Amino acid sequence: MHVFNFRDTTLVLDPVTGSLFAVDELAGEVIKSYGQVSPREVKERLSARFSPADIDVVLEEVKALCDEGLLNVTLPDEPEQAEDNPQVKALCLHVAHDCNLRCKYCFAATGDFGGGRTLMDVETGKAAIDFLLRSSGSRKHLEVDFFGGEPLLNFSVVKALVAYGRQEAEKHSKVLRFTLTTNGTLLGEEETSFLNENQLSVVLSLDGRAAVNDFLRPFADDVGSYTQVRDAILKFVASRGGKNYFVRGTYTAHNLDFAKDVAHLYDLGLREISLEPVVGGVGESYALTMEHAADLCREYDRLADFYLEKQENGDPFNFFHFNVATYNGPCFGKRIIGCGAGWDYVAVTPEGDIYPCHQFVGNEQFKLGTVFTGLVNLDLPRELAQVNVYRKPDCLACWAKLYCSGGCHASAFHTHGTFLKPDSLACVLQKKRIECALGINALRSKM
Repeated sequence: MHVFNFRDTTLVLDPVTGSLFAVDELAGEVIKSYGQVSPREVKERLSARFSPADIDVVLEEVKALCDEGLLNVTLPDEPEQAEDNPQVKALCLHVAHDCNLRCKYCFAATGDFGGGRTLMDVETGKAAIDFLLRSSGSRKHLEVDFFGGEPLLNFSVVKALVAYGRQEAEKHSKVLRFTLTTNGTLLGEEETSFLNENQLSVVLSLDGRAAVNDFLRPFADDVGSYTQVRDAILKFVASRGGKNYFVRGTYTAHNLDFAKDVAHLYDLGLREISLEPVVGGVGESYALTMEHAADLCREYDRLADFYLEKQENGDPFNFFHFNVATYNGPCFGKRIIGCGAGWDYVAVTPEGDIYPCHQFVGNEQFKLGTVFTGLVNLDLPRELAQVNVYRKPDCLACWAKLYCSGGCHASAFHTHGTFLKPDSLACVLQKKRIECALGINALRSKM
């Protein structure tokens, strides 16, 4: 059981059932040690602050909740894996290993993923969609995310693949949904009309305040991108009535006060926002370390206050990391394994090479095959399919395991050289975001 405070309210979470309770201070103190020490020891520890009679009442109430299966629920045994081979449902389709920006923190090495600057041709893209359709098994709903680099550098191929994908999906009685992730600089009238008419979901990149964005996200000539990106995003979002988009930013060690960047995006009129911690960059000035953890956690508290303020004022916004399904969330199998990289989600390079996800692209040891040959290296997907919270000692002992699903496979590997040990800072930040999300849900239920 996890006991934490949010805005002067003591909350108790049963991690297995998702039961969330607002309790008084005494109940919180009792639950912290309930089941770990005897009731007598609980009373001895708390008797200096609370009356023995009150402690007895709380102990009985907690026991009743446990007996009802709402608190202190045991994690079920690890479920058996249903399939032996991947059933791919989503492609991260790298139509461009090139970019017109030179973001200094780019995990893709400013767009080329450490190789040459290349664009996917139509035939390779069609082969990727064919691979998805034949590898999806019984799955009906499939996804393709046009990715880069900057995918709009290869707009003609994007257009051709949307048409081809829809045509072929219909033949196979599948439903294919498209997303495009863009820095926004190439969103002209033609691109906007196409994206709107074909109902593509769009992820738009902007880091927040002008100085923050321009410091790390310049064009190739080192000129800041903020003004052009801001204007393009606002025009694009207006063109689709403020729907079916996300603005995604990155915060680094240079803007530990990132709640101000979320506030800036909100003040621009944007209401679908995600701001993520920077990945990697060990030794770089922008990299985040455990030394930043306390400041970052306090900043999430400030962001939660801002989020609730806007909600209470009747003009709310959606912040991606504050979305936690306390009920009707993902199935248990999904909650123990997470993203499904290499199993039901893969990345495809401009040449048609297949990798478990975009963060492994270019590392030959993680190459799974090609869109022409299919998956050849099946040992790695099978290994990744077994990388769940039951196999990670740190996760198994953690209250947040069924909310973060053990974290990012790539982050774990790049930090520790193994899939089985999550990145420590990522864990701290994830747990803090989950606490904020749960606290917001608890307060929302009272509104």
